[in-house]
Amino acid sequence: MRLTVSADHSRYVQRVRRRYAAELALLPPGLPDRAVIGALIDTLLATRPLASSLRVARHLVLERLAVLDVEQAAPVEHITLAMTHLAEVTLDRALTAARLELDEIHGAPQTPDGTDIAFWVLGMGKLGARELNVSSDIDLIYVYEDDGATHGPRPVTAHEYFTHVAKRLYALIGDVTDDGQVFRVDLALRPNGKSGPPVVSLPMLEEYFLVQGREWERFAWLKSRVVAPLAGLGAPGDPRTQALRHLVTPFVYRRYLDYGVFEGLRQLHAKIRSEAKARAAGRPERANDVKLSRGGIREIEFIVQLLQVVRGGQFPEIRTRSTVKALAQLAAGGLMKPETAQRLTDAYIFLRRVEHRIQFLDDQQTHCLPQGDADLAWIAASMGLACSRETCELFEQLGEVRELVANEFDALLHEGGKPQGSCKGGQCGGPKPAVDGEDFLNGLPPALASAVRALAETPRVQGLREESRQRLAKLFHRAAQAVEAEECSLDAALRFVDWVGPLLRRESYLALLVERPAVQQRLLRLLGLARWPMRYLMQHPGVIDELADPLLLTARFDREAFIADLLDREQGWARSGEADEEALLDTLRRAHHAEVFRTLVRDVEGSITVEQVADDLSLLADAVLQIAIQWAWSRFSKAHRPDPRLAVIAYGKLGGKELGYGGDLDVVFVFDDDDENAAEIYGAFVRRLITWLTLRTAAGELFDIDTALRPNGNSGLLVTSLAHFEAYQTGRGSNTAWTWEHQAITRARFCAGETSMAARCESVRRQVLTAPRDAAALRQEVQAMREKVRAARPVRPELFDVKHSEGGMMDAEFALQTLVLAHAAAHPELLDNLGNIALLQRCEAVGLLPVGVGVSAANAYRELRRVQHKARLDEQSTALDAEAAAPLAAHRAAVRSLWQAVFG
Repeated sequence: MRLTVSADHSRYVQRVRRRYAAELALLPPGLPDRAVIGALIDTLLATRPLASSLRVARHLVLERLAVLDVEQAAPVEHITLAMTHLAEVTLDRALTAARLELDEIHGAPQTPDGTDIAFWVLGMGKLGARELNVSSDIDLIYVYEDDGATHGPRPVTAHEYFTHVAKRLYALIGDVTDDGQVFRVDLALRPNGKSGPPVVSLPMLEEYFLVQGREWERFAWLKSRVVAPLAGLGAPGDPRTQALRHLVTPFVYRRYLDYGVFEGLRQLHAKIRSEAKARAAGRPERANDVKLSRGGIREIEFIVQLLQVVRGGQFPEIRTRSTVKALAQLAAGGLMKPETAQRLTDAYIFLRRVEHRIQFLDDQQTHCLPQGDADLAWIAASMGLACSRETCELFEQLGEVRELVANEFDALLHEGGKPQGSCKGGQCGGPKPAVDGEDFLNGLPPALASAVRALAETPRVQGLREESRQRLAKLFHRAAQAVEAEECSLDAALRFVDWVGPLLRRESYLALLVERPAVQQRLLRLLGLARWPMRYLMQHPGVIDELADPLLLTARFDREAFIADLLDREQGWARSGEADEEALLDTLRRAHHAEVFRTLVRDVEGSITVEQVADDLSLLADAVLQIAIQWAWSRFSKAHRPDPRLAVIAYGKLGGKELGYGGDLDVVFVFDDDDENAAEIYGAFVRRLITWLTLRTAAGELFDIDTALRPNGNSGLLVTSLAHFEAYQTGRGSNTAWTWEHQAITRARFCAGETSMAARCESVRRQVLTAPRDAAALRQEVQAMREKVRAARPVRPELFDVKHSEGGMMDAEFALQTLVLAHAAAHPELLDNLGNIALLQRCEAVGLLPVGVGVSAANAYRELRRVQHKARLDEQSTALDAEAAAPLAAHRAAVRSLWQAVFG
């Protein structure tokens, strides 16, 4: 239960009410916003100079916030936003006054071509995040656009001019006068810190980021934001401000998973914690620092910022300056458990409320609980807690919250900091081992030591930084431990060495594995199960981060969630001003690679069947096509309507939902649009869409697209109208489809595009399947096509290829297609595109096959697919010798029986 408390316990509130009793009524009731604060300053200016008006306005706003916070339990975000508005308005007023004053003396600075030079006041930290506390200093950085000079009575360089602006700003905001100060101003976060100039140009800032910017500064710049001027040249909405934004963003967020920042944050945190301990030495009252002590506000901020910097380069939807919003977005993106995010949010709000109560007492920039019993009791009571000499619920709750935060922080930051298992190999204390050191190599299993030695002696390894060489040693030591503990095979460890070799120039992946031992452990297991995962991981090493997902083996591909995530990511790119085609192409590829890899892991771990693998990969391809259409159309200059009237019809493996890893997509594009230029528009769009799907970018590639099954094949139009497609397939007119095209359409389905076209596409397919046919002629044509295909893919007589040989998968497919085309009109059960296995069973059920033939052929097809799939995962040939083929004899016989039953 919340106890009744009053804000007038605050000595600061008492002082304000005594000194500014007459002015208190100038602030209207309620939470002050920018407009209200601006109007208050205008009113005060009628009787006071600007410096005094700004200071008095601050006192009046803080007194109001104390009442709203303590007496009315206003949400923390209301209080911090009002404080942020106070800082923004006062800085804007001070900047305007400083510029006017200096323009009279020096004139306005301009570039040599006469263009006015923009100037930005950047808010860092809590000001940048709109989370300013009630007695905070403000971290600022001053940046001007370019070099130049003024042309007034006393001309100076642009740098000199803006240096004078910074000094005048400090006088108006930071100087202590009879009315106090507006804010303490801290410029220590500027380039080169206190030794650097107070103002920097945009080119100077760019060079600093490229040459000298340190890892910890990326965390500071993450929260940077233009806070003044609020309007005009240099304001947040000014297009020229985008140049500043585009400079900062790539410094903070790298275009890869950036696990290399862990060590930088460890060092920064250790320094902060050491300084906090030093301050508390001999001063026990400073042990209860709700910001800097163990489990304090800063550790929550570090948790959030670390995850943002690591992942924000590829996942722009998690980019936000607000700690609370970031926690929600991290949970929504699957980067943090929702319950963890909620606990940290609750902890953050609790600690910020305590912080505000501490600061309201005397308007001091402190984060330590007071020593006085009365003050502690007041703080506790304001939060609905009791606190006396005998027992203090405030301390109890504070202890619980800080322990929770500290545990989460340690779990994140130190997961890779200490090796697991034994200290063999010099991993626990003492000098860190060199990857080519004899002592280190002698501690590895002989075969592994030989592979590591060979790699370590290459110029690639010899040229690495010492830190990277130590990371390699740690990773190989862990691999050796896993072999010793029988957690993985020696073959897996050797494959791991082979996999690491090509990645040495991409040190972020080594850092990822060092920081995530559990990921390396799962990677080693994966490499031991099949060969193809290593090939995929070499092509797309960034996907190894997916191994950290605890739901990896139990989840399945979710098409709607996948599309929603990508749309969120697109909005994230748009918010950061980076939603260009390159970013979207890379985003689509990375998302596809990650999902393929998840399916691959579930596959080789045996948690899903071959049929489920094919289903998931096919649905994934559908989703990628759908997103590509949406994104490409929205950026298509000839788009004449909000959404294209385009359908993608899948054939082959994609059409039958039997897509494998790396399979190309057999598709046909059709449109249904009465615009007079529709053929030209959709022709150009489909060419653009195919580029989106096939172009190889820095993130890799998506699919090969095969459109040979379109009307008239490679000589036909790339995209046709739905009406023409229907006429061609159903035999109306002189230009009609061949029998082999009708064979292909048995597996066709609408897979992406305008959903309202799906029913008509399926109607065309059913018309084809139910058209009257001469059964004997059909069988003859299909047999001829089968012989043609067999001649094109010959198999040595002593081998059995599970797909192409007699009694293989292709025989089963051709036989089934013949049955569907010959009998679907009389048996509508065969019209559904259910896949080969289910349709073979149905053919037997409706009497088109002898008893047992259909079911046996279906079982044979399933087993042949499994063998083919396993062979491809192990990068083995699907053409088996007599010994390897022997277990498949019964299945081969079942397919032969099917062929005999259909063709005689």
